[in-house]
Amino acid sequence: MIKAGFIQFRPVLGNQDENIKSLGKLLMQAQGADLIVIPELANSGYNFESKEQAFEQAEEIGNSKFVEFLEEEAQKNKLHIVSGINEKEAGKIYNTSVLVGPQGYIGKYRKIHLFMNEKDFFERGNLGLPVFDLGFCKMGMLICFDWIFPEVWRILALKGADVICHPSNLVLPYAQQAVPVHGMINRTFNITANRFGMERDITFSGKSIISDPLGKTLKMASSDKDEVMIADIDLLLARDKMVTTRNHIMEDRIPSEYGELTE
Repeated sequence: MIKAGFIQFRPVLGNQDENIKSLGKLLMQAQGADLIVIPELANSGYNFESKEQAFEQAEEIGNSKFVEFLEEEAQKNKLHIVSGINEKEAGKIYNTSVLVGPQGYIGKYRKIHLFMNEKDFFERGNLGLPVFDLGFCKMGMLICFDWIFPEVWRILALKGADVICHPSNLVLPYAQQAVPVHGMINRTFNITANRFGMERDITFSGKSIISDPLGKTLKMASSDKDEVMIADIDLLLARDKMVTTRNHIMEDRIPSEYGELTE
């Protein structure tokens, strides 16, 4: 049994210091948690006016004030943190999710499915779909619009993820409904940390959510305010893939029939 949850907040576009200040206060409410998820692009904000602005707000993982802040909080509070970040590497930028723990930086995932104007700013993710063994659980990461593609949720489950962390800046009002369904069909705990508020001409939907492997919503935030929510996560429930005494959701798959998915 572990404690895992999300921080929902409203990043300020182009003001990393303010975003760090806000998250510092909110992380104080997450004491006692083992794993916390923070929204997409939490260091920079989302709705850039230009690629130049997006690049200006990006940071290299190894030289990032924001990642250093996350590492300090993880060490101080003895927890693991997943957060969206505007990442810079070799003259390119990526919509990335980083994972840090009490010992420091662990790894990252780069968003594969870019939404709307993100295609004008970011490179498509090139690191695949990693799963990280934290000792107390195995977890994978997706980011925002990845939610609409069932293939990526299934791949993380096939790789053994107990928990899928989903930093987001959701705008489509029905997106959160899919999160428990993906959990139910893959038998995973899913944590979507969404932002809220308006940024230039985009309004974000809030309603961050934690769901269990049976499709039940354990926690859901409001649509319009900062919130920290934590749930008890029974990992044995995620590791039980039996639907009936004779049906296992992974072993009953027939990959030879699924070829059209990659054509």
